[in-house]
Amino acid sequence: MKHGVRTTLATALTLGALFLVLPSASAASDPVTYVALGDSFASAPLVPPADPGNPACLRSLADYPHTAAKALGAALTDVSCAGATVEDLSAPQAVGTPAQYAALRPDTDIVSLTIGGNDTGLFTAALGCTNPLPEPLGASCADRNTQGGTDAIDARIDAWVPKFAAVLDAIHQRAPHAQVFVVSGGSYIRAGGCFPVQPVWGRDATYLQSKIDHLATAVRQTTGAHGDTFVSATPPTAGHDICAAPADRYIEGFVPASPAAPLHPNAKGSAAVGAALAAAVQQALSPLPA
Repeated sequence: MKHGVRTTLATALTLGALFLVLPSASAASDPVTYVALGDSFASAPLVPPADPGNPACLRSLADYPHTAAKALGAALTDVSCAGATVEDLSAPQAVGTPAQYAALRPDTDIVSLTIGGNDTGLFTAALGCTNPLPEPLGASCADRNTQGGTDAIDARIDAWVPKFAAVLDAIHQRAPHAQVFVVSGGSYIRAGGCFPVQPVWGRDATYLQSKIDHLATAVRQTTGAHGDTFVSATPPTAGHDICAAPADRYIEGFVPASPAAPLHPNAKGSAAVGAALAAAVQQALSPLPA
């Protein structure tokens, strides 16, 4: 971490500064550097305005990394990309889309990361929980994923954890002085659901959110074991899930009511998560009170 970043960041946020700079005169044009890695929860596909830098990633200029960077006055390199898995961090995801790790530098100060939903099949699992008709006219995704006494989604999440641990190791190798902030979780659907507003049976809604929570718990534990900072997206999205009134949603439903991909943060959700990340960065990098 660059000398004086903790003190400078705290002061800049307190004063509402537009740019965060280091205290030395020679560093006056050297803001804190922030690299955002991750998947579509980070990139906020279909939320306007779109980032013209890489259309294939469906990245928004209003995603949570941009919100956090603006609040922090940080120089942002946002390489988050819709559909990303851990493999796409180290290898090109598509033609013209470099590996996300390529954005990391030895002098990177802050890294944010959201990953795992695609690796563990959670998005596909959510789509498999839809039922247009009430019980018993359909099939329960909770029953399907737990038949035989083993929860298939939990098993995939648990098997993925070592890959996530390796990702954190790789980030620290490439950006050895960076503080890493992992953003995960989110209140997607409330217990008992809201059928038929969202086409998920009540017990399946409770089951689906529990799998999202299981992934967040695994990510939180692994993040902590690496000495990094976990930022939960659940508090800022609570009460603003897909069952909320359209104007109150931070995460869109299966049929979005505002510009965003299904089951992804909209502009309000990205702003709320970005604010939570900025607050976590401020807390982590601020000096202890005298």
